[in-house]
Amino acid sequence: MAADLRRSLRPALAPLLVALPLLAGCGAEGDGGRSEKNDHVSVGLVLGSGGRGDRGFNDAALAGLAAAARDLDADTAVSADASDDVRREELLAQVRAGRDLVIGVSFMASEPAFALAREHPEVDFAVLDYTAVSDAQGRAMAPPANLAGITYRSEEGAFLAGALAGLMTRTGQVGFVGGMDSPPIRQFQAGYAAGVLRVCPACRVAVDYAGATGAAFNDPARGYALASVQYAGGVDVIFHASGGTGIGVFRAARETGRWVIGVDVDQWDQAPGRVLTSITKRLDVSVLGVVRDEAAGRFRGGVLSQGLAEEAVGWIVDARNRPLIPDEVYNRVETLRQAIIAGLIQVPRVPERATD
Repeated sequence: MAADLRRSLRPALAPLLVALPLLAGCGAEGDGGRSEKNDHVSVGLVLGSGGRGDRGFNDAALAGLAAAARDLDADTAVSADASDDVRREELLAQVRAGRDLVIGVSFMASEPAFALAREHPEVDFAVLDYTAVSDAQGRAMAPPANLAGITYRSEEGAFLAGALAGLMTRTGQVGFVGGMDSPPIRQFQAGYAAGVLRVCPACRVAVDYAGATGAAFNDPARGYALASVQYAGGVDVIFHASGGTGIGVFRAARETGRWVIGVDVDQWDQAPGRVLTSITKRLDVSVLGVVRDEAAGRFRGGVLSQGLAEEAVGWIVDARNRPLIPDEVYNRVETLRQAIIAGLIQVPRVPERATD
């Protein structure tokens, strides 16, 4: 395998030549690198909970893999939806298939990918929405040199969702529906609540989670029930960060005629006319970028963080949803976006104040 020939070389970081520089200049931990070009890189993608067709997180990663196959002539393979108890086995299966690069979708791939990267230094790994792996004393460990932990400052995009909700609500009550109660989803909650309270200090933010396991990202019935209760209680805008569970949230928005904000990809089609915006997370570009680096011999391990400044997260404003947003609201949200990019607003990553 081509990766076997490249393990001992550690070049300086080269710029990533893709639309968004998702892998450039952010690896504070880890110093992995490759120097030999691989003209026909082999890539395995292991999907997270919700799997193919979640119209969000997994589908965005799949779009990036398809682009890598098309634009880079990469040999690609995709696992089935990996539940928590078989995720390691799915990642290992891609290793045994001889992949140069194995990509895990979702933070739940962090620990198994970390362990496998140590066991298989001849293979490169990447995890989307990576979370730190701790040692026995609870201290975060730097990823192995052959593991790229791609993180997103999701709270920055969520802050824009919160500001939009706080400016659009007529009841003073807005809601958040999360999938699995976990640090990456609490990032969304934290940013959303901060954005709401920035523009509407008197607003109430209702918060519900679908569950405490990966199954909470693939439970539309639960999403529908949670959203229906929030809407019935006076909430008129809900932001969801719940993967496939969000399908139920959109159903509730359609039935009640209330507002909803999508996540990860443009989700307008889930509830046309009711989707104020979607907070995007560019997993497609992340996947294409790391595959391009692998093929070019410049793979770099470490923790890689991206947010609004890098356009790795953002909000959808186009011909479909722009008529829903008054000019003064749009201008206020855009001003806040620029303030975050300029460092004038520091968005919290964990909830700062109690919500309902």
